[in-house]
Order: sequence, then structure tokens, then C-alpha cells
Amino acid sequence: MSTLRISQLAGLSGVPASTLRFYETAGLLPAERTPSGYRQYGEGAVERLAFISSAKLLGLALEDIRALLDVRDAGVCAAVRARMVPLVADRIADADRRAAELAAFSARLADVHRQLSGPAPAGGCGPDCGCTATEDQVPGPVLVELSPTRPQDTVGEPWREVPVACTLGSADLGERTAQWQALVAQASERETIPEGLHLAFPSTPELAAELAALAATEQDCCTFFDFTLSLAPAQLTLTVRAPEAAGPLLADLFGATA
Repeated sequence: MSTLRISQLAGLSGVPASTLRFYETAGLLPAERTPSGYRQYGEGAVERLAFISSAKLLGLALEDIRALLDVRDAGVCAAVRARMVPLVADRIADADRRAAELAAFSARLADVHRQLSGPAPAGGCGPDCGCTATEDQVPGPVLVELSPTRPQDTVGEPWREVPVACTLGSADLGERTAQWQALVAQASERETIPEGLHLAFPSTPELAAELAALAATEQDCCTFFDFTLSLAPAQLTLTVRAPEAAGPLLADLFGATA
């Protein structure tokens, strides 16, 4: 059996050596050691990495990927598929929940917008002028959290344990950077926080949907980002956090201090 050094595997797979070392620590990618202590990988390592990358794109948690790899190692595809079906169903349910929250909030905003676009009463504002939304119209802020875990993963902050590795190529990364910069330019306020920043935006249905969609897309390729979108009548607030090692990318995309 031919073996690969870590630099060779990184070159063949496009996965950085730092991520390969993380995968070994996380129990996803076993490595043997040469007598001199160098890592070496078997010939199936490239295909194993492709499976790991695919599972990450689906947003699966590390413990789920590890369990899938254990089943995959038994060599029965049907068993892997059977294990993946409920995991993917959970992700669909999570995505549908987020979409429903955004759709409901968008409908509330549209109702308020229709009222505000009508004829204004004479004189000052009053209880029925439409300038003050009631709780049944906009019942408090809606939080849409976009993180690399399922809803039941509430203990700790798993995004800190995800390797800082992006699956986008250089061309796609340039396009994604331009998309974020165009949105960030619309922010009315920004505040630097530990490991990230808060960005405040005008509260419109279109902008809320665009921010949520781009954050979800970003999560697919860079699971080390943690996004929280707060939808309130007065403004939208996007909170972005990432591990310290992702500082340069945070700065490129959002203008944060690296």
C-alpha cells in the first residue's frame, strides 16, 4: 500500500495541513507515524477527506461525521445511507424553521409597510396612525441563528472547534467577498466585539432575507463562522463571530479588525 506524507495529502486534496492535523485530533482522519515521527496516511485518505468535506457542506456536526465514518469503514454503503437520512432530515427541518421565521417576519413588516404607505392622518401621530406597531404585528425581535450545529446542540460553542478552512476556490472566494462587502456597505452602525462584530441595518424584509441567505451560504463553506441575525422592528442586527485564526478572513469579508 502506498502512503502519503501530510504535505502530499494536503496537495492532493486541497485541504490545509493544519486542518488535516485537526481532523486527526477530532478522530476523523487517522494517521500512522514513521519511526522519525512524521505522519503518513493510507491510500484511502483522499476519498475519506472528500466524504468529510461533503458532510461539512451539509452542515453536519463533527460527532455525526465521526459516527458516519465508523459506519462507512464497515464497507456497506446502504448502512451509511440509512444513517445519513435522519441527519439530513434534521437539517431540512432546521432550514425550514429558519425560512418560516423569516417568512413570518417579512409578512409582518409588509403589513406595517402597507399601513405606513397609506394616507397620513392630519396633525401629530396617534394610536391608530400606523407609526407604532403592535405586538401582534411585530411581536418582538426574531433571532435566526446560523451555526454549524443542529438546534439540539446547545452546550458550549462548537464553532470554536471547527477548523479554519474554506472550501471555496479563489474565484468563488472573490465573488463571495464582493457580495459581503456590498451588504456591509449598507450597515448603518458597526461595533467591534471580542472575536467578531455587530452590524446594524435598516429593517426591511428584502435586506433581512438577503442577509440570512448569504449567511447560510457562507456557513456551507466556512463552518467556523457563527452568525446570529436579530430581526427587530427598528433595525436588523447581524452578529458575526469566528475563531482568532480566522481574523484575516473576517477582516476581508466584513471589515473587522483582524
